[in-house]
Amino acid sequence: MAGRPAREAAVPLRGDLDVDFAVVGGGYTGLWTALFLKELEPSASVAVVEQGLVGHGGSGRNAGIAGEGLDHSHELAIAHFGLEEARTMARVGRENLADMEAWLATRGVDAAFERPGQLLVALSDAHLRGIDAALEAARRVGIDDHRLLSRDETRSELDSPLYLGALLQPRNALVDPVRLAEGLRAQAVRDGVRVFEQSPVRALRAGGGRVHVRTEEGALRARRAVLAANAYSHRLRRSLIRRFVPLYDYVLVSEPLTAEQRAAIGWPHRRGVVDARAFFNYYRLTRDGRILFGTSEAAYYPRNRVGPEHDASPVHFDALRASFVRHFPRLAGLRFPFAWGGPIASTTRLTPFFGVYRGRIAYGLGYTGHGIGSTRVAGRILAELSLGRRGGLAELAMVRRAPFPYPPEPLRTLAVHAVTRALRRVDAGEKPGILLRLLDRMGIGFSS
Repeated sequence: MAGRPAREAAVPLRGDLDVDFAVVGGGYTGLWTALFLKELEPSASVAVVEQGLVGHGGSGRNAGIAGEGLDHSHELAIAHFGLEEARTMARVGRENLADMEAWLATRGVDAAFERPGQLLVALSDAHLRGIDAALEAARRVGIDDHRLLSRDETRSELDSPLYLGALLQPRNALVDPVRLAEGLRAQAVRDGVRVFEQSPVRALRAGGGRVHVRTEEGALRARRAVLAANAYSHRLRRSLIRRFVPLYDYVLVSEPLTAEQRAAIGWPHRRGVVDARAFFNYYRLTRDGRILFGTSEAAYYPRNRVGPEHDASPVHFDALRASFVRHFPRLAGLRFPFAWGGPIASTTRLTPFFGVYRGRIAYGLGYTGHGIGSTRVAGRILAELSLGRRGGLAELAMVRRAPFPYPPEPLRTLAVHAVTRALRRVDAGEKPGILLRLLDRMGIGFSS
């Protein structure tokens, strides 16, 4: 399992500094934004401030499964934005992942990027109907290389007794999350961006024709700023919490598979895997032959809490181990020495949203667990918004239209629990009840 590569020590922000653009958050969104700002306006001075090391939040803790879509599915894109916009989003998403692959190769960034494809596996007859619908939606938006696999074809890809079939998405990718964050940081520094780590931001405000960013030991004064803190964003701009809920996903990582263990399940093409349940498992092989196994049954901590106290959840870890054994009983003895959690930001339409506060602070967040590819698109959008550029990606409907808001507390906690119970019943084989049907009519989803 790859760790953080060796590099020079982190540099905190100390003292005052004037820049053209200040970026708050050193995850994928913030680093891509900084890179695009320098690409679009090379003479601009840009600084990034990050509370930990780059990739401290969800950017460094995800599964490293990168899709081409900007929405959770092409079906949802069509439902939320209409067919023509969904086709545009599909084209932008596909071009974006190809451009990202080329960018990493051109700059020599070793992020363990590979494109083995991804399987959306069916565990029930309802799931088989669902992947049929997913294939049809892909065709409607102009994607013609997805294909259905039979039960036997699926089990030749990865042998689980639960599989009934799958949808193969052949161009989806895998990447090492931390190495990607570190590679973006290194390139940003080469491009002239100043990156300050271990510098938690205590205040972000606009006034006097500038934006003021205050950390524990220093301050930035900038012409414009970008808030790129995703699930932590409400700590600095409280009103954003109306548009998202912070949720925690949890993952396990195994010891390296032996040759016998690998032979027991196959996995010849190393494809990433997601199952078709509402609360799905997602999993992949790492570069050194471990299995990363995660769950989308995310935890919400009331009053929108995020912090290190939620990075571990024994209940979720035990459930993951039990689920793994159901999927792969031949590997029942496999040990999982690593386990962690990380926060994501979920919107009601399961796509990110964007805006500009007081004319000087652009923000973008809400990737709902699909941020590896879409954060690069977000970085371009935020750079365009900060520079006042028109006619580019900032014209996408998901930028121009905000998602339906979530209710405030205490209704928020009650709503999350009610929807969670309803989705669990669907995963147990029941039909969607009145609550989920009502949310569907309103264009609202709820699943990480």
